[in-house]
Amino acid sequence: MFTKSRQIDMTNGPILEKLLKFSIPLILSSLLQLLFNAADIIVVGRFAGDNSLAAVGSTGSLINLLVNLFMGLSIGTNVVVANYFGAGNSKQIKASIHTAILLSILSGIILTLIGIPLAKPILTLMKSPEEVLNLAALYLRIYFAGMTATMIYNFGSAILRAKGDTQRPLFILFISGILNVILNLIFVICFKMDVSGVALATIISQCLAAILVIIILIKEKDDFHLDLRKLKINMPIFIKIVKVGIPAGFQGIMFSFSNIIIQSSINSFGPTLIAGNSAACNLEGFVYTSMNGFSQGALTFCSQNYGAHKIKRIKKVVWESQLSIIVIGSLLSTIFLIFRRQLLGFYTTSPQVIEAGIARMWVIFSTYFLCGMMDSMASSIRGIGHSLPPVIMSMLGACVFRIIWLMTIFQIDRFHTPFIIFLSYPISWILTFTAQLIYFLIHIKKLEANNDLLAEIR
Repeated sequence: MFTKSRQIDMTNGPILEKLLKFSIPLILSSLLQLLFNAADIIVVGRFAGDNSLAAVGSTGSLINLLVNLFMGLSIGTNVVVANYFGAGNSKQIKASIHTAILLSILSGIILTLIGIPLAKPILTLMKSPEEVLNLAALYLRIYFAGMTATMIYNFGSAILRAKGDTQRPLFILFISGILNVILNLIFVICFKMDVSGVALATIISQCLAAILVIIILIKEKDDFHLDLRKLKINMPIFIKIVKVGIPAGFQGIMFSFSNIIIQSSINSFGPTLIAGNSAACNLEGFVYTSMNGFSQGALTFCSQNYGAHKIKRIKKVVWESQLSIIVIGSLLSTIFLIFRRQLLGFYTTSPQVIEAGIARMWVIFSTYFLCGMMDSMASSIRGIGHSLPPVIMSMLGACVFRIIWLMTIFQIDRFHTPFIIFLSYPISWILTFTAQLIYFLIHIKKLEANNDLLAEIR
């Protein structure tokens, strides 16, 4: 497992076949992660109660807010390494890998130092109900204590994806996820540790994932070999990673910030809606990650072809990834809507919580493919070296719009309902995707007209 090459030549040959080969293991990895996360919520909901379920579920937006900036750096790592891999630049690949791993360690330490003290104050600002607040704060503090391991795994996986290897990250998630589920059952059911048991199980499994990805990179025999003695920050490469990663992370922060505003609005309706919303959000993750696998494929494929100066192939990558997202997003959303009650029943036995979850599912799953199209287009633009424009478009089309929506339409008495909150999502997806598509079409024509612009990545 540790020595066999799993590289994918993304610059030649049929695109869809290789896109599927790349994306399917990535989708399976994400689905496994979600199944294991769902196990967290199911165990808490079944054996600790609705308040504990609401506590764990309500932390997602805050975790994303604090983590997304650094996760953006892992995206920057993927783009930079894939560019150099497509260009065949062995020396820069090696330097990028050692820079990225050290950067992941530093990122994890910073997140721990930020997340632990800020957990409760931010949850308070989010108007978390009193019966949920202390449980949610405890969960977050333990969760952020293990953030270094989480960062190492994500940066390491980004490095492997840069050459097309999505199979071994799948293996890592499977092993660490099984451990997570076992520890969940032991800590919550046997030891009655409630949300602290779920959080502890998560960070232990993430430590295992980090160890495995480091072992894989150490055992590599090609340019992707990691030598822990050579860990250092290469400033030119660091700047390139930051140039791509910070805007990508900032985009995630903007989405998370708008989602925190939305979560605060949802919190105002009480624990029942919070719990139902949390369960529905967890189900959404299964569809989202299936679409996101193709978004990540578009990012890496575009990055490699950008490094290889193959502009026409980039266009084909974009259209085939968009088509794949429409198909998979629509299919899965339909299935989830058909079995909505049964699926929500895994999380809770409360009829009121189930009804609250269904209210969100109807709005989101009916239009969810639009979210996948938006993310894939942003990834494609980022893959050709333009990380800032997707941020600006996302900030205006999604984040700013959602905040304005909640501050205006939602404040009207007859529109002060959960449905109006949920409706802000599909409208923002349409606005953002439209702007991204226009930008991509204009810029790709410029690249075709002047291929020399690709030299800026070197």
